[in-house]
Amino acid sequence: MKLRLALTLSLLPTPDLLADTFEREQALKLPDIVISANRQVEARNDSSAANTVFTRDDIEHLQPASVSDLLSHVPGVQVAPLGGRGSLPGIYIRGTKSAQSLVLVDGQRIGNATSGDSNLQRLNINQIERVEVLRGSRSVLYGADAVGGVIQIFTRRGHEQGLQPRLHLGVGSHQTWERSLGLSGGDEQTRFNLGASLDESAGTNRTHTSYASDRDDDANRNQSLSLSLSHALADNLEVGLNLLDNRGKSEYDNPFGRFDPATFESLPQQPYSEFAVSSFSSYVDGRINDTWKSRLEVGHSENREKTFDKLSDVREVFNTYRDSVTWQNDVTLDEHNSLIVGGDWYEDRVNSSTSFDEDSRWNRAAFIQHRYQAEAFSTELGLRRDQNQQFGGQNSWSGTLTLPVSPGNDLLLTYSESFRAPTFNDLYYPDYSNPNLTPETAKSYELQWRSQLGEDTRLETSLYRTDLKDAIIFGSQSRPQNVASARINGVEMALMQDLFGWQGNLAVAVIDPRDRDSGHTLARRARRTLSLDLDRSFDRLSLGATWQAVSSSYDDENNRHALGGYALLGLRSGWALSREVKLEMKVDNLLDKGYSRALYSHDGAQYGYREEGRTWLFGVTWTPSL
Repeated sequence: MKLRLALTLSLLPTPDLLADTFEREQALKLPDIVISANRQVEARNDSSAANTVFTRDDIEHLQPASVSDLLSHVPGVQVAPLGGRGSLPGIYIRGTKSAQSLVLVDGQRIGNATSGDSNLQRLNINQIERVEVLRGSRSVLYGADAVGGVIQIFTRRGHEQGLQPRLHLGVGSHQTWERSLGLSGGDEQTRFNLGASLDESAGTNRTHTSYASDRDDDANRNQSLSLSLSHALADNLEVGLNLLDNRGKSEYDNPFGRFDPATFESLPQQPYSEFAVSSFSSYVDGRINDTWKSRLEVGHSENREKTFDKLSDVREVFNTYRDSVTWQNDVTLDEHNSLIVGGDWYEDRVNSSTSFDEDSRWNRAAFIQHRYQAEAFSTELGLRRDQNQQFGGQNSWSGTLTLPVSPGNDLLLTYSESFRAPTFNDLYYPDYSNPNLTPETAKSYELQWRSQLGEDTRLETSLYRTDLKDAIIFGSQSRPQNVASARINGVEMALMQDLFGWQGNLAVAVIDPRDRDSGHTLARRARRTLSLDLDRSFDRLSLGATWQAVSSSYDDENNRHALGGYALLGLRSGWALSREVKLEMKVDNLLDKGYSRALYSHDGAQYGYREEGRTWLFGVTWTPSL
């Protein structure tokens, strides 16, 4: 995040300004605005959710290789991929697992309905305008899966006036090539952006000891296309659409081998997958009158994957599809009271070469949230009712009390409830499922302190507890089961400091995630994480560094297999040769640290997935003036 501490709330766009046409289009460029917390444009400091926002400017100066790399800068978020660039990342927000956090692209759920994974490694960072991370439950507005938090990704947006082309080329370690181009523009009524990217890498060998067939490098190829279009039919009526399509090929290792039912043996493989992750949304956004604003969204998302084996004729297909409709109404009752009222509907469908006993289900919901704002205190109270085709009804409550202790210092007390329905894999995958699973439920308690300590210093801290009931973990015989309960205690801190021209962002988190029955620490959750970013601009030159430290953890629920802690150092720089041409250079894992964030088993022994060592990337971006 780029530090802008001198910017006070009085300098933020006012509600009247943000009520103009292209309200969200304008807000997507602003760092001190959040959209995801209440599905509406509001100042970050007015939101009840602990939140982190990355704009396009932040993405360009941090130079992350992927969305998951960007998320590692967020306090309370841990990222654990299965071996280097292009591998599936585990995303743990406040100690919850990937399937317990909701991932959206332009408002559309992109999580895989069979596994619960969102496949963030397949989203191209060059096609992204903005990323917002909400830490803590938001089930009242979003329903299932928003237990640990919400990650919303917004695709690239158009400029207000004229045309702006762009071209980016990059080359780096492991025969990595990045190519992207785009064109954006607009006028008083219409804005658009069209972009395309192609990333390729020869990759690295992701496993240590395994079958001989796994000793090759695991290459990946990713093609991405994005389109956004918005048009103002009138001063108070806007329509638009957003499209993001990512597809490609990814090689990976399978140290477990392929089970041969004829011989009851594990055979070596050389597997790879052809994938597609896409989302489409269209909307109508209108202001009915001075007190009532309404937005209707219709969307479709897909997760499609075909897996192959170079050593056999094995072919598998796992495709999931989701259609959705959302209607939200924002109503201002008076100067102190406002309402958010709406409804959601979505349906998941599975088309797979593996037979599932059930291959579709729908969920519909209604929600309402009241907000009271005054000088002495503010409150937020919400209720949601979900009706799931398979599991029936579920209520979710939330409430927040905000106390302005003094100018620049706020205390927030929050209680929230959330739930997650088991995935199709949890329930129906042959030989590795449990049809008797029930939905996970959670209750969360949080105390936030937000303080503007000085003109150049801001501190945001959170102390929280999450109690999970019927949490789903893999138990004996590799089948999922509902454990009686789990609880996660944690504290996180984000400190933003401008010192002698250097912009510093420090993110620290300490958690204690436990299965309350066994007392064991939940798998792949490090107890302590730290991320420090330092950046400074010298006219045309920019310099930056990131230091990240992660403590030890366990790879399994029984805490028998430990994962060592590690610390990584990265450097980056940029040089503006002119207004149109910029050069970029970064080095990740400068000290060439060897580490693993997950383990695998081979021949009865445990080994770590191999993460990339020292890597570098050089890029040039050309934005010619037309």
